[in-house]
Amino acid sequence: MARTIDREAHERAMAARTATRARHPSARRPPRHDTPAPKAKPKPKRKADATGEASKSARRSLATSTGYVLLAAVVTVLCVIGLVMVLSSSSVNALRNYGSAWLFFNRQLLWLTVGTAVLLFTSRVDYQTWRRFRVPLLAGCMGLLVLVLVPGVGIAVSGSSRWLGVGSWRIQPSELSKLAVLLFIADLLARRADRIDDSRETLRPALMAFGAVAMLVMLQPDMGTTLVLGCMVMALLFVAGASLQHMAALTVTAVVASFVLGMAEPYRRARMMSFLDPWADADNTGYQVAQSIVGLADGGLTGVGVGASRAKWGFLPNAHTDFIFTIIGEEMGLIGSLLVIGLFVGFAFLGVRAAVRAPDRFGTLVAAGVTAWVAGQAFINIGAVIGMLPVTGVPLPFVSFGGSSLVICMAAVGLLLNVARQGRQPRPGD
Repeated sequence: MARTIDREAHERAMAARTATRARHPSARRPPRHDTPAPKAKPKPKRKADATGEASKSARRSLATSTGYVLLAAVVTVLCVIGLVMVLSSSSVNALRNYGSAWLFFNRQLLWLTVGTAVLLFTSRVDYQTWRRFRVPLLAGCMGLLVLVLVPGVGIAVSGSSRWLGVGSWRIQPSELSKLAVLLFIADLLARRADRIDDSRETLRPALMAFGAVAMLVMLQPDMGTTLVLGCMVMALLFVAGASLQHMAALTVTAVVASFVLGMAEPYRRARMMSFLDPWADADNTGYQVAQSIVGLADGGLTGVGVGASRAKWGFLPNAHTDFIFTIIGEEMGLIGSLLVIGLFVGFAFLGVRAAVRAPDRFGTLVAAGVTAWVAGQAFINIGAVIGMLPVTGVPLPFVSFGGSSLVICMAAVGLLLNVARQGRQPRPGD
């Protein structure tokens, strides 16, 4: 009897447990404490990785934007200084000969507006796009350089036929040729990077392109532009990895060729002799350099004040073009001169940094070429003004009066800015 009661009680208990499991599925099988819990997904780690990538991207963006902004700021300051000094250095000459002291300033402001628009355009177009125009641009420039030499077509000033145009609206094809040579040689050396040691594939065609343009420029004659082209091409070859033996041979050849060309023409020979001692013939061949040195000396440490230059009153020829640095030194003193020199040094530093951080080889070469172009031209101009180099008639970039030089320089800087904006993340130590 007792067994029957116990069995019935057991059956009722089992039925109650079954009913409870049916109502609560989670209670059907009790958890096993010896079974390890499933591994959680490493979400925090993924979040950390994402944060790290975002941080790297932010640093890269900051470094790129900083270089871009600093380059733009340096060029802007140089252009503003140029506007002020063009007005100061040209006002007397413009008032005497044209009846308005603002004539050259207004023209420079117009060209600066055009140059700014060109800079904004080239800075927003991917620099790789310009590779496809390298051959037509070079061929077109050589055609314009030939037209300059045609009597009745080219405009001759002071014995040099360098301009095309009508009246005061002129262009100087030799300025555009700098950009054409830069793009052509940069593309050539970038495409044939694996054959840089083969002079027949890289060095020879690059020098042939440079030589053809340089020959036409020298026929104008314009030795200053030829020297700037030479500096740019040498920089491109060096950055591309040309052998030191080839670079040494080219350097010796360039020095010898410059000396021979300088002594070939009487006026260039007189410039070279006056460079050695301008005071030996201060009333004739050394007059311009002597007056330039006198103007710089008058400026002293702080200058005589903007607008108060005495050299611009007919004593210093080309005061608003090739010798505008003299007026800067006279009116702003040593401090102002060092400021301008410091801006060009800063431009060179930022240009080299943009070249080092360029995303590809072509970008590196373009950035290096533009930097060598602007810095080399500034060095040649300032060196002539202070009597350390022969006078070659090279304008001071962004500062001297001149439409073609300003607009083409601004276009080249736009390319440099585009390279800087696309630059890669800097490595430690860059």
